Amino acid sequence: MPADPLHSAGTPQRSTTSQPTSGSGASAIEVRRSSRRRRTVSAYREGDRTVVLIPARMSEAEEQRWVSVMLAKLAAQESKRVLDDTELSERAQRLSAQYFDGRARPASVRWVTNQNTRWGSCTPSEGSIRLSHRLQGMPEYVVDYVLLHELAHLLVPGHGPRFWRLLEAYPRTERAKGYLEGVVAADRLPHLPGVRGE
Repeated sequence: MPADPLHSAGTPQRSTTSQPTSGSGASAIEVRRSSRRRRTVSAYREGDRTVVLIPARMSEAEEQRWVSVMLAKLAAQESKRVLDDTELSERAQRLSAQYFDGRARPASVRWVTNQNTRWGSCTPSEGSIRLSHRLQGMPEYVVDYVLLHELAHLLVPGHGPRFWRLLEAYPRTERAKGYLEGVVAADRLPHLPGVRGE
């Protein structure tokens, strides 16, 4: 009779959770060790957490190295993926439910190519939200911040204290603002011709 995997002998699975390393897109990293896993390492996002699966016999140093490698791989995969308008709308609904108790209800959410000086815009009277195509390929937490910013405008029209209090619920507000400020600053730098060397 095959062994019961839940009661099999050997090293039990161990799970640890830590705060993210700088540059990771998740708020927490959970490392799950498994005695059944021999050589492979994998990772995936689970809500607001990154789960990294590693063999149980890995050293702490190997664990740290593999966590960094897998976070970089996930970030690279996510930056290549572009949400379509339907997925963008669904994401906005999830964010509204998570951070605003579902009170912000956009009628439409879509990408546009005619916004080169702003990241997003909202017309509260129509319930429409538009995000600049320049956000495509940026980290998910940045896109989420811009979506939340525009969703907040459905509840509070201006940028007064009440508006910013709404965005305090999102833990990556300051980080996302810093990222976008960096993009704007980089665009303003003089573009020097490339240096060629063999």
